[in-house]
Amino acid sequence: MKTTHVIALYSLALLSLVTSTPVMAQLSASGTWAAEIETRYRFLPDISYETENGIELKLDIYARRDVDTPQPTLVFAHGGFWVRGSKDTQLMALIPWLEMGYNVVNVGYRLGGQALAPAALVDTFCALRFVAANADEYGFDVNRIVTSGQSAGGHLALSAAMLNEAGFDESCPAGETPSIAAVVNWYGVTDVPDVIDGPNRSEIAAAWFGNMNRSEALELAESLSPLNYVRDDLPPIMTVQGDADRIVPYAEGVALHEALNETNVKHQLLTIPGGGHGRFSAEERVMIYQAVQQFLSEAGL
Repeated sequence: MKTTHVIALYSLALLSLVTSTPVMAQLSASGTWAAEIETRYRFLPDISYETENGIELKLDIYARRDVDTPQPTLVFAHGGFWVRGSKDTQLMALIPWLEMGYNVVNVGYRLGGQALAPAALVDTFCALRFVAANADEYGFDVNRIVTSGQSAGGHLALSAAMLNEAGFDESCPAGETPSIAAVVNWYGVTDVPDVIDGPNRSEIAAAWFGNMNRSEALELAESLSPLNYVRDDLPPIMTVQGDADRIVPYAEGVALHEALNETNVKHQLLTIPGGGHGRFSAEERVMIYQAVQQFLSEAGL
């Protein structure tokens, strides 16, 4: 399918959320946004960024074509407790970032059925190296990279910023892993042992560790927990989470930001009263994205 046709199809889907985000609420449903996105962006799907054990890893790029200077860039990871989902399942989450003028990189990574932990995080770091290595070609501003994701993707977004010195990028192609300028974490896991062997154990989450023996799995889970990497030199971190989340406990978001309270890191926990694991109302999404824009603006982005 030609790129322009793909954009047209996606644009029709985008219009279905015309009242759900701050800028689009001001647009008519007459095709304004469809024309806008096609004018401003090149859509480049399924670009290979690495091959691991015979598995070709791909990402999608939405690159600004109406400007000549590098633009802030979102690197987004989908959810699914690291074992399900795909980069195509959360396209609607990208719409507000396109509104804000960001380049967007939507990352696919190996799921648990293809490779166990920590493969998804390794792939995220490899995708970041691809972004840095190809910044000139696509107009990525490597000094203004924001990571974001939902659920497991939130964990990966946090980890990209917080576990950047833990060695998970050592098997990636040669090059620099770029620093992260800010994180927008949507109800992501912050305490991995809690969801694989703790009070909030999830069979789906535990599947990321396969048949590892318990001590090995817990040791690895500890090394993959953003909560264990809180320190003063982190970028700004914003978490969005409902206080009635039954999938990733709200307490995980609270714990992260209580730990960040002891640092100099700019951070914000945006609590959605009565909110579950995503599925926020249109009104809530308007409020959330306004808060996200404000947070990033205050962070210099």
